[in-house]
Amino acid sequence: MTSESVQIDTPQPVAPVQQFTQLLSATRRGARLARLLAVEQLVAWEWPRDGERTEAAALVVAELAANAVVHGRLDGRGFRLGLALLPAGRLRIEVTDPRGERGLPAVRPEDAGEGGRGLIIVDALAADWGVRPHPPSAKTVWAEVSAVRP
Repeated sequence: MTSESVQIDTPQPVAPVQQFTQLLSATRRGARLARLLAVEQLVAWEWPRDGERTEAAALVVAELAANAVVHGRLDGRGFRLGLALLPAGRLRIEVTDPRGERGLPAVRPEDAGEGGRGLIIVDALAADWGVRPHPPSAKTVWAEVSAVRP
């Protein structure tokens, strides 16, 4: 009788190499500050300030933060910005707001009038993006942009 050893590979969560998190007020000023802080953090991580990757990330942060302020706002509650450099060569951007009951509209360019272009911009710049519930009653909208120089 022989004994066999079976090894089961269990996927482990991907730990970020570097990360940044900041709670901000759900105001226009807070949304602007989110973009500015994101750029400063990326520069601290040695991204070029005027580089294409930095500009793309700043636009995604600006759009997600603006959506959190306009559509995800509850009186007295802010939103959270999270940035994480992932080992897979991507920057993960997360914006968490307290309005978990409000989903995101479909991304359809034909519906974008004077407003409503934010998620179209995110969709164009991000390699992937989505929304997930954030317990107990919030939601997180996330996007991943390439952290690798083209």
